[in-house]
Amino acid sequence: MKLIRQNARLLVWLVCVAILVSSALGQQSSGKRKPLQVSTDRPVVARVPQSVLAQISGSLKELAAKVSPAVVQIEVSGLGLTEEAGSKNTALVVRQHAIGSGVIVDPDGYIITNAHVIEGAQRVRVILSPRPRSSDGPSALILEARVIGTHKEADLALLKVDASKLPTLRFNLERDPQPGELVFAIGSPEGLQNSVTMGVISSVWRQPDPDNPMAYLQTDAPINPGNSGGPLVDVNGALVGINTFILSNGGGSEGLGFAIPAPVVNFVYQSLKKYGHVDHVEIGAVAQTITPALAQGLGLPQDSGVMIADVTPYGPADMAGIQAEDVVTTVDDRPMLNLHRFVAALYQHPLDHVLKVDVLRGSEKLSFNVVAVTITDHIDQLASRVDPVKSHVARLAILGMDFTEDLRSALPVVRMGSGVIVIGRAPGFNSINTGLRTGDLIHSLNRTPIESVEQLKTAVAKLRSGDAAVLQIERQGQFQYLAFEMD
Repeated sequence: MKLIRQNARLLVWLVCVAILVSSALGQQSSGKRKPLQVSTDRPVVARVPQSVLAQISGSLKELAAKVSPAVVQIEVSGLGLTEEAGSKNTALVVRQHAIGSGVIVDPDGYIITNAHVIEGAQRVRVILSPRPRSSDGPSALILEARVIGTHKEADLALLKVDASKLPTLRFNLERDPQPGELVFAIGSPEGLQNSVTMGVISSVWRQPDPDNPMAYLQTDAPINPGNSGGPLVDVNGALVGINTFILSNGGGSEGLGFAIPAPVVNFVYQSLKKYGHVDHVEIGAVAQTITPALAQGLGLPQDSGVMIADVTPYGPADMAGIQAEDVVTTVDDRPMLNLHRFVAALYQHPLDHVLKVDVLRGSEKLSFNVVAVTITDHIDQLASRVDPVKSHVARLAILGMDFTEDLRSALPVVRMGSGVIVIGRAPGFNSINTGLRTGDLIHSLNRTPIESVEQLKTAVAKLRSGDAAVLQIERQGQFQYLAFEMD
C-alpha cells in the first residue's frame, strides 16, 4: 500500500508540473488565456501532452545518472549482541553486519557517511557504482575503507579508500533550501543500491531533541533503513544534506525524514580531513526558532528567525551581555533566518576569532563580541580504543572505559580523577534507559565507588529486577545523580 501511495503521489506531481508547463506553453503560443469549459455531464480530465511527460522523465533520468555514481553502499562488520537461543534473559556477542550509504566528496577517495553507520565497526567496505569501461577510475567495485574520524554530535564520519578520479557531489553552500523545494534521496535502503526517491523539503529548521543543538532539514522523500549517510540533492544535483534518521512507528518511511544541512556537513568534512577530529565553538546559549505565537506572547519585534531561549550563567554569551529573549539577527554578519543557520554559523566560525552577534532587544539594536569556547571531540577518538566485549555493560546499555590520567585530555574539566567514562551507548537485550550520555564519568553506584569497568559490572550484577539504582556521575564538570529501577 505504501508503494502504491508513493507512486500515486509521484504521478500527481508529474501531472501538476506537466499541466503548468503545458499551460505556460499554450499561453505563450496563443497570447490569450482561454476560460476553462466545465461540462456537468462528466468529470474534467487534464490532457497532458506526451512530449511534456517525456521531457520531465528525461530530466529526472539525467539527474539520477549524474548523481548516482558518487553515491556508495557501505558494508560494516563488527561485534554486536543477539539473543541466545532458548533464552530471553541472556545475549551472545556475535559478528554482525550492517548496510548504509555514503557520498564521495573528493575524487581521491574521501567519503562522508553517518557516524552511526560505522559505529562498532571492525571492517568497513565501500561498494562503488558500476562505471563505464572507458572510465579512468578504479575498475574494482569493492574497496576496503579506513575511518579518518567521526563526529558523533553531528552524526558524521569520514572514510578513505585508496582510489582516485572518483565521481563526486558538490556541496550546495550558495543558498538555503526552501520548504516545498523538490529534492531527491539516493542510497541503499535494505541493501538496494542506488535507489532514488523524490519529495520536497518539508521544513528547514527541525530540532527533534531539545538537548541537542543540531537542526535538520525535514523531507518527505521516502527514506528507509540503509539510506543513512546517503545524499539529499536538489534539482541541480548539488548536495543539500546527508540523510540521517526517520521518525516511524513501523520502521519504514512515513514521510518524516531528516538530513544534516550541507554547511554543517562541509565544516565537519573539512575538519575531519585536516585534523581527524572536529573543533567548534560554543557560546553557552540555547537558541530556538521564533513562531508567530511565540512572538505574540513574548512581544518580540519579529515573528520569524531565531531567539535566545536560555543563557548559561557566567558562560561566554552571558559575559558578553546577551540575554534570554534577544532576537538574533546576524552571527558573523550572516543573517539568521532560521535555526539551522544559527547552528551552521557556530560550526563555521574560525576558532581563533571573536564571535560577532547582533540582536534585537525590543526595538533596540545591539551588537556583542563573544569570546567563544572551543569544543574538541576527544571522546570520538577514544571509541577506536574500546574493546566491544570487555567494555560493554549490558544492563546499563553502555560501552565504558577506565578513566586514567592519560585520558584526562578527553575530559578537560574533571573534578574527580577516577571512574568509568561512557564512550558510547550500546542498547541490547535486558538493558534499560539510564539517562547516561557519551562523555559522562561514572563515580559511584548506590554509594559504592566505581573506579573500573569491572567494578561497575560487578556492582550492577548484584542488583535484582526492581532494585533502585543511583549513579553519581560527572557531566561537563558538574556532579549529578541518575536514579532508575533495574529491570
